[in-house]
Amino acid sequence: MMEILKQPQKIEDRSMKIIDEEVGGFDCSPKEAKVIKRVIHATADLEFKELVVISDGAIESALKVLKSGANIVTDVNMLKQGVSKRKTSELGNEINCFISDDNIAQQAKEAGVTRSMMCMRKAVEDPDNKIFAIGNAPTALFELMKLIEEGKVEPDLIVGTPVGFVGAKESKEELEKLDVPYITVRGRKGGSPVAASIMNALLYQID
Repeated sequence: MMEILKQPQKIEDRSMKIIDEEVGGFDCSPKEAKVIKRVIHATADLEFKELVVISDGAIESALKVLKSGANIVTDVNMLKQGVSKRKTSELGNEINCFISDDNIAQQAKEAGVTRSMMCMRKAVEDPDNKIFAIGNAPTALFELMKLIEEGKVEPDLIVGTPVGFVGAKESKEELEKLDVPYITVRGRKGGSPVAASIMNALLYQID
């Protein structure tokens, strides 16, 4: 029977060592490699080495704005719960998710849009919301990009990793065309765990 590691840090350290051994190195900066490795660690999927795309300057922009205590917006509560509360508490980052707000469902119904889209409309009303992490809903990412083009928001970072068969791949392709700092995942893969792992990889790089 194999030896069972019981200490969380030893498990993580061993996992990262296995990732290094099986991936065979990363053709990017050390800070970017930490993000990609954290995604692989969260998914046990080595394919993410080739799927994660980080725009020029995105890491630096993210670390700067996180250090300043800027707010983080998530599209779903699962993603909100996955972001490190210890680190955001230390830095003073508020994590906002409006998907369960009482008025969002009614407003979305009246406007004929998804709740995720309405959440983005509400989020951009607060200038302190600087980082947008979208791990589930392609419609949220499409709406956020529309709001950017309309000049209603200028995010310091978009983590865009919606998952699925309808709109996910396309929304991320559009994100790569924008002149904003972003971290995304090409194709259909993604999800809230991926977005959370990216956010935590950034937070863990701040002393």
